[in-house]
Amino acid sequence: METIARRSPVVFDRPVKKSEMRGHWDVVLEYEDEGPGPYLTDLSHRARWDIQDGNLDRYKPWELNIPETPGQCRFKNGLLINRMNRTQAAIWHLAGVQLNAPAEPAYTETIDNTAFLGLYGGKAVFSIAEKLTALDFLDPGPAAPFLLQGPFAHVPCQIVALAKTDASAGILLTCSRGYAGDMVHAILAAGAEFGLRPAGENACQSWIGSLAR
Repeated sequence: METIARRSPVVFDRPVKKSEMRGHWDVVLEYEDEGPGPYLTDLSHRARWDIQDGNLDRYKPWELNIPETPGQCRFKNGLLINRMNRTQAAIWHLAGVQLNAPAEPAYTETIDNTAFLGLYGGKAVFSIAEKLTALDFLDPGPAAPFLLQGPFAHVPCQIVALAKTDASAGILLTCSRGYAGDMVHAILAAGAEFGLRPAGENACQSWIGSLAR
């Protein structure tokens, strides 16, 4: 029987210390010499869906309400739901066991056509982001988490500021799969002066877990 292998569009030139196979994905849990942060983590193996309908209020993905206003996000039980516009929202599965895909036709799985990255590990994250986009993650108005949509390193992205405080600051972003290589190169180059390094999923899960407490 042939084994199915799913490959992330993100590749870090870094020795792997620990990895595991999960749902046909080779998931890096830890790289050698990850350092103190800030970090960039590939989350492309994490499940993601778009939901689109003229009346989103009638849906409750995994018993969670979809935020009413574009730009608002709801983060609970390892799920992040981002309201994109009047008729569309995105759902990102950040933590916990694998979820089954919803049966309703309003849901579209996006894991195979997008890359998914976490940039986190302190306030330097926003200094790095300032070199790559004009989007304002430190706007005092919206409380984290909140969604911004626009260019990041000249690539159309969905970006969520998951936390803005000094110790736990970080963002998550998705973009078209074909831009993954250029996106990683741009972010690592912008973050070099701040000591930005690739990190495995364990570091990212520790960060996400700290926000959920």
